[in-house]
Amino acid sequence: MALEAIQIQEKVNEAFGINVFNYNQEKDIFSFESTTDSITALILFLKNDPDLRFHFLTDLCAIHYPDNEFSRQFAVVYHMHNWYENKRIKIKVYIDGENPKIKTISNIFRSSNWMEREAYDFYGIDFIGHPQLKRILNMDEMISFPMRKEFPMEDSGRTDKDDRFFGRTTDNY
Repeated sequence: MALEAIQIQEKVNEAFGINVFNYNQEKDIFSFESTTDSITALILFLKNDPDLRFHFLTDLCAIHYPDNEFSRQFAVVYHMHNWYENKRIKIKVYIDGENPKIKTISNIFRSSNWMEREAYDFYGIDFIGHPQLKRILNMDEMISFPMRKEFPMEDSGRTDKDDRFFGRTTDNY
């Protein structure tokens, strides 16, 4: 019998109640939100439950929503996969914009180690309990987090390119 979204929702509701909410079927991915306090237990539950068996963390990423209310300015998104049933889920957790932090899941999925470091490097999200949370692609001396939307996309002082060749002007050439 194939694993259906309603089965996932019922099991998660039974275990976590109001701490998991906003269930939604988006094409072939079943998605929902969790509170920051419940996310670690939820990930562990989804991995270890004998019926759910989400044993593979496909991706962990961050998003910056600068226009959201302060308590929801950042999100950490987890994509998990049940290979037995070929079922995918997405879990989103919103976190505070002033001090973005959430517990690590690197002790549950070792693959999240690099993904969490990347989210830290680009968004400044502190993964509490991470074994080696440091920059992964940017210089250690860097004090900003370049994927936050508060930073300009390009250096306005650049003179080495012509915007006309990138479709950024209406002038005919």
